[in-house]
Amino acid sequence: MTPRKKIWITGASSGIGRQTAIEFSQRGYEVIVSGRNQDALNKLAEQINGTAIAFDVTDRLANLAAARQIEQSGGLDIVFLNAGTCEYLDIKNFNSALFERTFATNFFGMVYGIEAALPSLRASNNPHLIGMSSTVAYAGLPRAAAYGASKAAIRNMFESLRVDLLPEKIAVSVVCPGFVKTPLTDKNDFPMPGLISAKQAAVYIANGIEKKRQEIYFPIFFSLVLKFLALLPSPLYTYLIKKLTQST
Repeated sequence: MTPRKKIWITGASSGIGRQTAIEFSQRGYEVIVSGRNQDALNKLAEQINGTAIAFDVTDRLANLAAARQIEQSGGLDIVFLNAGTCEYLDIKNFNSALFERTFATNFFGMVYGIEAALPSLRASNNPHLIGMSSTVAYAGLPRAAAYGASKAAIRNMFESLRVDLLPEKIAVSVVCPGFVKTPLTDKNDFPMPGLISAKQAAVYIANGIEKKRQEIYFPIFFSLVLKFLALLPSPLYTYLIKKLTQST
């Protein structure tokens, strides 16, 4: 009997991470879920017959400890570093602390996760490293200077890692979703074109991971529009984005 593939998903207490954990469980994977909310993780782990390891991704040592715990339980095949946060910039009250908080979770939390997970991935026969970015990584959007910059940094980092890890045959993917209905986006005070459910997002992600797509983006139309806009000359891009987002 072929052993089940084991996947570790961070940021799984709610939203996309939670739904992706459920999706992979339904596909027969052994799932390890992480996040800060121990109660939510325990309930999820019980639902999917998985394992819960609670910790804060901004703590490097906590990432390393979680990875050691996973190694002791038999290793790892897939890591989906999904944990993230979002705060929007008030340009009239520019505050560098917002950038520090955003990068601490979104970028450095992912860097710590990569450092922690790579030893286990190197021991796998079919390793795959995945990071959560965003369609906002394609080009700057109003009020998203901190969030967008962190997601662009993630996308760039994973493009570099993909090449660096080729000799070790570790697949590397980046996920770039558009607007997904989650507790995080429920706080948004602006229209969200192409909004999809977290369950729909989980299917896109799981399909992309199983096919080892290097970049998993969705919804398709919204993503392609942003990709196209990002290719325009800067003055035209600035004009169009301003027109399209005047309410923000």
